[in-house]
Amino acid sequence: MIEGGELAERKQFRAIKGTRDIVPPNSALWNRFEEAAREVFESYNFREIRLPIFEPTELFARAVGTDTDMVSKEMYTFLDPPPLDLLQGSPEQTSAAFLSQGTDPVRREAISLRPEGTASVVRAYIEHGMQTKPGDVKWYYVGPMFRRERPQKGRYRQFYQIGAEVLGQSDAPAIDAELIEMLLAFFRRVGLNRTTLYINSIGDRICRPKYVELLRQELRKARDQFGEDSQRRIETNPLRVFDSKLPAEQPAIEKLPHIADHLCAECREQFSKLKGELGLRGIEYEENWRLVRGLDYYTRTTFEVTAAGLGSQNAVCGGGRYDGLVELLGGPPTKGIGFAIGSDRAILSIEESGSLPRLPGLAVFIAWMGEKAYPFAVQIARKLRATGVSVELPAEEMKFKKALGLADKLGARYALILGGDEVASETYTLKRLSDAEQRKLGETDLLEYLESERRS
Repeated sequence: MIEGGELAERKQFRAIKGTRDIVPPNSALWNRFEEAAREVFESYNFREIRLPIFEPTELFARAVGTDTDMVSKEMYTFLDPPPLDLLQGSPEQTSAAFLSQGTDPVRREAISLRPEGTASVVRAYIEHGMQTKPGDVKWYYVGPMFRRERPQKGRYRQFYQIGAEVLGQSDAPAIDAELIEMLLAFFRRVGLNRTTLYINSIGDRICRPKYVELLRQELRKARDQFGEDSQRRIETNPLRVFDSKLPAEQPAIEKLPHIADHLCAECREQFSKLKGELGLRGIEYEENWRLVRGLDYYTRTTFEVTAAGLGSQNAVCGGGRYDGLVELLGGPPTKGIGFAIGSDRAILSIEESGSLPRLPGLAVFIAWMGEKAYPFAVQIARKLRATGVSVELPAEEMKFKKALGLADKLGARYALILGGDEVASETYTLKRLSDAEQRKLGETDLLEYLESERRS
């Protein structure tokens, strides 16, 4: 029993900042979005992989880089098993205890909630010996990711991604182009039409290091035109200066050398063939020389898709080739390319564009009246549901007008009226609520009619 004082002290719990509930009817849109991804991706012979939500922190540190904001500032990390003093005291005391652990003699492992999916996919590829399988391994994943960043429109601390990866022995431009084709086919399927595809080549291990050193020299000359973060990146990772959105830094960035002017002959040829493959597929694109990836294992192709209606944070998908990542994580030499879709922002763009698909709703509300009608109502509800028709069956008898009023409020398409006359004649009265049209049907005809309606 809860005492009066305890009841008064009970707080109202809310979702943690940066997270939210996806409730109906929005959840129906999310389900349709994810189902469409599965349908499109599997038509390209991709298969789903389900990944753990947490992984060793070292996996992300090695794959993404310790100098990235994702690893150094944004990951949710904890020790497993947690020290006892982390389980007691206030949140502030708990955080302080965690940060003071240092070298842990109890063989505790640092674990992080996944901030992205590619590292986990590559880990699974290596762990399960997928390099022995015939052809390319083509996987996709769907699920939540976690980053401790400032929440804003379309950006959350628990957010959702749909990603796809191709791992194998070939880096043919046709693979890159088909992956992009699949991505854009998915966007068309879900009604995300106002999009722009940007592409670039960032070179390879032969030509990119020379370009990076040239870029660093030019950045050092203009150091006083950049803020603290960009100045730090000049030494640690000059390519990431291109990610800056600060207005004051843009004039200096515009004057920096373009990587397209410093590609080796092989990278230029590969990029030219990629554009040819995109043209073969009728895919429109724009070249964006600032579209880079700042990690050593990224090579050649990078791409991004932006969508209307999202302001400055308008990217809904980013991808690229990462031919060195499998080796970096302890696997054999392997080519790789993939992308990740930000589901939150993509769905927000669909909602704001008004291109919402027709979403499933309640099909039939059964208005039953009288004790004799109830068993018939139960049986027909079971049979309708078995065919995939959505049915609401009231648990208690309701007056006719009240039942129809509730059916209308619930958004039902039809009211199935079942009273004494219907029981006696073994028929059902089906009323379409949009225009009040009624028809009497036997059970077989009723099932066939509603099944055809569901499929239309």
